[in-house]
Amino acid sequence: MASRGIKDQVAIVGMGCTAFGEHWDKSVDDMLVEASQEAYSSAGIAQDDIDAYWFGTLASGVSGLTLSRALKIDYKPVTRVENMCATGSEAFRNACYAVASGAYDVVAAVGVEKLKDNGMSGLTGAVLPSDGTKSELTAPAMFSLLAPAYANKYGVDEIEMKEVLTRIAWKNHFNGARNKRAQYQKEVGKDTIRNAPLIAGQLGIFDCSGVSDGSAAAIIVRAEDALKYTDNPLYVKALAFAAGPAAGPIDSDYDYTTFHEVSASAADAYAQADVTDPRAQLAMAEVHDCFTPTELVLMEDLGFAERGLAWKEVLAGTFDLDGELPINPDGGLKSFGHPIGASGLRMLFECWLQLRREAPDDRQIKTVTEGGRTLGMTHNLGGGPGECVSFVSIVGSELG
Repeated sequence: MASRGIKDQVAIVGMGCTAFGEHWDKSVDDMLVEASQEAYSSAGIAQDDIDAYWFGTLASGVSGLTLSRALKIDYKPVTRVENMCATGSEAFRNACYAVASGAYDVVAAVGVEKLKDNGMSGLTGAVLPSDGTKSELTAPAMFSLLAPAYANKYGVDEIEMKEVLTRIAWKNHFNGARNKRAQYQKEVGKDTIRNAPLIAGQLGIFDCSGVSDGSAAAIIVRAEDALKYTDNPLYVKALAFAAGPAAGPIDSDYDYTTFHEVSASAADAYAQADVTDPRAQLAMAEVHDCFTPTELVLMEDLGFAERGLAWKEVLAGTFDLDGELPINPDGGLKSFGHPIGASGLRMLFECWLQLRREAPDDRQIKTVTEGGRTLGMTHNLGGGPGECVSFVSIVGSELG
């Protein structure tokens, strides 16, 4: 059963996003101020116009004071949220519900993460105590299991699978090379990707997203008020979140070729937004490509390709910048890295640019300008195969 949803009840009227990268010369405060001020400016409002804030971060602050101190907010509610790698999306979801409920008129969702100054090579955060039976795997190791499982189930040989993963990384670097906010702004040749040193299983360096700092923000109001702030708002069509039982690693029936949480959240989002053919109706999707086989599996879980055929669609260019359904037109996590609290909002920022036809000419997608499509999706997950949370949003440039 789908959620009731809040289709067309709230709208995004302003957004801001820093460049993502190794910001050794910027603090958490600096990035929060930059993203928030850009969002205020795009909505044509002052900070005092914001009624309440939802603030997402995994490990760059422990309360709402992290945001209120940086922005010098005067005695407004600031709610700090965290939901693993979907933290930025969780801030957005809660902010939207607050406006839809009638509790507030104008709210902000802000996310930030600073990973490069903590001395760690990957994601940061406290390790929760366990009974000692949980396997100790790195994130690349966990997600590397997807590739051989998919290949074995659908009869893709090892060489073909390597080409599929290479094509995904190549596509996302191609897109990121055209984005001034991306951490990596350089095209990478397929030979370089294919022959890169291995990290885990079949995954090489270029199959893994980077580690970066960044911040992003969104201003949300009631849909009927949106045109007071901008001529081109984005209306929220669906917000879907799913958390599974986290039984995959100990479930003999789980085969590592799907994320059940993603399928569930996508089905809920499509029902809320009245989307019956996502591949034809969506103009674009920003998905959680933490590793290249993740993007491959997501293409099927999100309904963009039939089961067992996504690898052929990848090789055919279906999901390229000029393809039938552009995936990660901004370069994705592969080009941006993954500052946890900011990634979900960064995905929305790309929908903001593309659906409003404000992306640079060399990466403005034709599904909008020529195809006339008006809907965009963001997908953000946290956790690992068989034990994750998944968020899907659908936003659109038109009511109805």
